[in-house]
Amino acid sequence: MGVWLTAKALTLAVNALTFPRLRPAPTPRGGPRVSILIPARDEARTLPHTLPGVLAQGAHEVLVLDDGSTDGTAEVARALGAHVIAGLPRPAGWHGKPWACQQLLRAASGDLLIFTDADVSWHRGALGGLLRELDRSGADLLSIQPRQDNRRPGERLLTPLVDAAVLSYFPYPLLRLRPPHPLATIANGQVMAYRRAALLRVGGYAAVRAQVLEDTVMARQLGALGLIVSTAMGRDCISVRMYRSYPESVAGFGKNALPIHLNSRALMTLSMALHVAGHTLPWLWPVPGARVLRAASVLERLSVNLIAGRCGPADLAEGLLGPVTPLLALPVYLRAVKRRVTWKGREYRQ
Repeated sequence: MGVWLTAKALTLAVNALTFPRLRPAPTPRGGPRVSILIPARDEARTLPHTLPGVLAQGAHEVLVLDDGSTDGTAEVARALGAHVIAGLPRPAGWHGKPWACQQLLRAASGDLLIFTDADVSWHRGALGGLLRELDRSGADLLSIQPRQDNRRPGERLLTPLVDAAVLSYFPYPLLRLRPPHPLATIANGQVMAYRRAALLRVGGYAAVRAQVLEDTVMARQLGALGLIVSTAMGRDCISVRMYRSYPESVAGFGKNALPIHLNSRALMTLSMALHVAGHTLPWLWPVPGARVLRAASVLERLSVNLIAGRCGPADLAEGLLGPVTPLLALPVYLRAVKRRVTWKGREYRQ
């Protein structure tokens, strides 16, 4: 247990020093033709808050794929000024998001293709900051970890674990190894910026047509071809409000938990047990080194939030949730062990 927690603490320390952060910058003139591509399914409530920021970035084009919405998503996006594409019926063997992204790939004309989720907010200077980091890293695929915009108490219970999963387990220097190791290759599908040639070389989204965790699988396939995959924190440039309640968080994470654990229920169970033993048990039972373990359970979430740029009083207070977070995550694991999961009205087999 001590070795595991020490390794996570060292990983956080390394990432605090080395993990790239986007910084706002003007969109350069004469740069690559940029297509910003948004797959959207029942996002009429969200787009008025996020789409104007995307449209203001100065990209060559902004395309919204209406993926069978029933709430007027297409009309909202069109009224805001985006070019809207009507999604085609999903072919057999395809999952929803890869099919939506494949259609956007076919329609886009840019040299740089940026896929971004409808709930992601782009702030002033975001595109310029992304392009600068893309040039600095030399990446063929640059994915962004958007800063979590959590407002209600229920949103704060689990959603910030997206950052913890990256910053506590993946030291950035390891992610930059060449050739990359598949287990040290990650990506975040909320913002994926591809050089067109790289995405076409891997076969487009057909390469991950039946993947729930299509972002990381795509990154691994690019890495296997010798292409460069990198990542950065969104910080002040790009943010996201993923889930608006604890039940939404459970449903969303329950969809991804098994693929994140390499589709191994045994590995997922071990992960659950480690987190309960390392973060919760020391507060309930006088285990050896309980004081150190208690401190670690609080400081880990605090450190993650600081690195991610979430520095408000309520953000920092989330560290106090560390001891109960493994218990709050139990419904996620219970949902993930099922053979089928449901997301946005579609059922997927695991």
